[in-house]
Amino acid sequence: MPDENPSIRASLVKKYRGATVEDLDPPPALSSNPTDSISNALLSAYERDYTHLTVVSQDTRALLGYLNIPRLKEMLKDGVVTDNDPVERAMLRFRRKGNVYRVITMDTPLEDLELFFSGEGDGAQPQDFAVVTDDRRRFVLGVATRSDLEEFVRRRPG
Repeated sequence: MPDENPSIRASLVKKYRGATVEDLDPPPALSSNPTDSISNALLSAYERDYTHLTVVSQDTRALLGYLNIPRLKEMLKDGVVTDNDPVERAMLRFRRKGNVYRVITMDTPLEDLELFFSGEGDGAQPQDFAVVTDDRRRFVLGVATRSDLEEFVRRRPG
């Protein structure tokens, strides 16, 4: 990540001591299809205590976007969507044109993940979660959240 402060990077390297996303042991991504009902997606998220679900194409398994479960609860409460509506009515779509995506893999150093979450470098915005993929972005392997990173630091011996 080219634009970050070198002293911040050095402190993060020391903090994480070579750990990578794989060390977080992220749970497998739970994906929904755009045509699935919101109620089915919510049930799946509740069963696994997930805050984000990826949304993939039924045909190609291409990553289309995600469901932010807290946001979805608000949309249901406000009557913007109903339980029977398809996921595509509530999903947040990834913008593909003109955006540079940061690829997060199991080999990504945790200091890079923290910088990604904080929005450091390349004029990026802060993020709440990262979709973990293979190097070629063909397969969604898991989802890592800011709280996963915080829990890792809390559990790791000093």
